Amino acid sequence: MSRGIKDKVAVIGMGCTRFGERWDAGADGLMVEAFEEALADAGIDRARIGAVWVGNALDDINIGNSALPAAHALRLDRIPVTRVENMCATGTEALRGAAYAVAAGAVDIALAIGVEKLKDTGYGGLPLRTKGVQNDLWMPYGSAPGTFAQLAGAYAAKHGIGADDLKRAMAHVSWKSHQNGAASPKAHLRKAVDMETILRAPIIADPLGLYDCCGVSDGAAAAIVTTPQIAQELGIDHPVTVKAIQLSASNGNEMQFGTWDGASVPNTQAAAQRAYAEAGIRDPRSELDMTEVHDCFSITELVIMEDLGLSDPGRAPADILDGRYDSDGDIPCQLDGGLKCFGHPVGASGLRMAYEIYTQLMGRAGERQRGSPKLGLTHNLGGAPFNSVAAVAILGRMD
Repeated sequence: MSRGIKDKVAVIGMGCTRFGERWDAGADGLMVEAFEEALADAGIDRARIGAVWVGNALDDINIGNSALPAAHALRLDRIPVTRVENMCATGTEALRGAAYAVAAGAVDIALAIGVEKLKDTGYGGLPLRTKGVQNDLWMPYGSAPGTFAQLAGAYAAKHGIGADDLKRAMAHVSWKSHQNGAASPKAHLRKAVDMETILRAPIIADPLGLYDCCGVSDGAAAAIVTTPQIAQELGIDHPVTVKAIQLSASNGNEMQFGTWDGASVPNTQAAAQRAYAEAGIRDPRSELDMTEVHDCFSITELVIMEDLGLSDPGRAPADILDGRYDSDGDIPCQLDGGLKCFGHPVGASGLRMAYEIYTQLMGRAGERQRGSPKLGLTHNLGGAPFNSVAAVAILGRMD
């Protein structure tokens, strides 16, 4: 019977570049930047790393179809280096590979690193690998804003929420992230925006306005993981450990049958339930201290709060407006600004979320610091609500 990996893997070092339009660095340079910070944080020699998982989703021009560019850039001594891709959950997939290798005893110390260099493509949203008819394989029912606008419509219809009420709740999601991003030195967008500006912004895909949509960025993030025993040998008495990493991929049911109401994301629910069970969490509302979730659009964060069990069905708009997920709320969400403001280089986003949770758990977040947290959750959602892959990771300090 599966016993999970709770407290079998310790995070001993993390690094993250500044996200943004990084014309000053290629994908290799960004990886080196994140890796060097993680290595210095871990306080180990690079020769101790036994294997690497590289997350890269869309950047075929800079990275290619193998992990060799990472092996070359990081100058690692002929160890296994594997490229992974799982849409927008790619960064968490890299962390999952490294964590599983350590938990299995395959290596003592492993590196997970994610990178994306999207601004070089000259494309406004997420770029497509190919042109022509192959475009349909990535977003078969239209644009990303268009598909998530359908999530908003279905949610409002199911729960009887008026258009103005939903817009105010979504605007608060974006307002919160801009406030938090302004205090995050490595964030792409570091400007607070008032509610009126958000509400009056041009519509992108009704009801999503300009400030309801995250942009794309260049960036990289990295994590070095080992066993708690080795962490203690390195002088880390109460390391941050992985409590759970779970992933759920759509089986096509949402698109092929009429049983899905379009108002939630079943894969997020499934991944969260398994992650809570693995981590031994019975009541996430009282046990989680913070979350970093996949706010590609403001409606996505709103729905995720219910899919994670942090709000009752139909209650997320009220909880958001009441400030439950603000930086000073009961369960802060996106303390670093989230995808909305920190940025979304696809292959790095899951690891960037873990970087913020790790930073908070270690008490290093400066003006963003949230007391002395014990548990934090990250969530990624790849694809569209109807053909998604969802990943949930939970990190916490080890007793």
